[in-house]
Amino acid sequence: MSSAAPDSTPRTVRELLARGREFLERKGIESARLEVELLVAHALGTDRLHVFLDLDRPVDAEEVRRARECIVRRGKREPSAYITGEREFYVRSFEVGPGVLIPRPDTELLVDVARERCSDAATPPNVLDLGTGSGCLAITLGLEIDGARVTATDLSAKALEFARRNAERLGAEVEFLEGNGLDPVRGRRFDLIVSNPPYIDPAVRDELAVDVRDFEPQEALFAPAGDADHWAHGLALAAAGEGRENGVLTPGGTLLVELGFDQAERLGPWLDTRGIAHRFHDDLGGTPRVLAIEAPARTSS
Repeated sequence: MSSAAPDSTPRTVRELLARGREFLERKGIESARLEVELLVAHALGTDRLHVFLDLDRPVDAEEVRRARECIVRRGKREPSAYITGEREFYVRSFEVGPGVLIPRPDTELLVDVARERCSDAATPPNVLDLGTGSGCLAITLGLEIDGARVTATDLSAKALEFARRNAERLGAEVEFLEGNGLDPVRGRRFDLIVSNPPYIDPAVRDELAVDVRDFEPQEALFAPAGDADHWAHGLALAAAGEGRENGVLTPGGTLLVELGFDQAERLGPWLDTRGIAHRFHDDLGGTPRVLAIEAPARTSS
């Protein structure tokens, strides 16, 4: 047995969980209990509920081997979502893997705000998701907003492979386009644009958790050096119609952008000086997490 692995042979699911938790705690993994429950459930081909219902079930050598492999990988800081191949988002399971940004709970606020904005729409909205990654936003909005016509873009062909599979598996109709930013939809206008763009300055790369820094796609994490607000600025200007004829939003349309924890304090004054009306939506921790910009409604002449 490898010295890196849990150091006793478990005989039951209960013991497997206990040894795995001890191992991950020694490796400094936060939420070790939750992590090992997810990993053991994956190794046993079941879910957390059934793991708890079968705590005293004997485990065979192959089950122990699979579980140990998963737990050791996590001990080396590989994200559990890449080990299990999935991550839950808005009560749905999305396939993920290396090369795809792992969906975060913070991003669910974008869905909440989008649903609220579309709740009283007279007609189903045309929706654009910029930088779709796993497709979690585009697919969720397509399933949560009745009649929504959803387009999603990403620069990464690898990410789009995952997004397309997720859409097919979950039964969502989404148009996926490969390309950078708004380029793939040049000339088109949308009622709702959502984006979780890169907003981390590469200068703070070494401060990130190893799980994120060394495993998740760099292009989905990092903004251009010295310009953490690059994408928020560009999207805000496009939504306001600057640099593009008539803008990318329909009259009364909405842009929603996920922000880093400290972006709002910089973006607020920047938007004010440009006369761009906006609103910030706070997450459960009170951090301004979503920037909302609404295009002016068409006025009669």
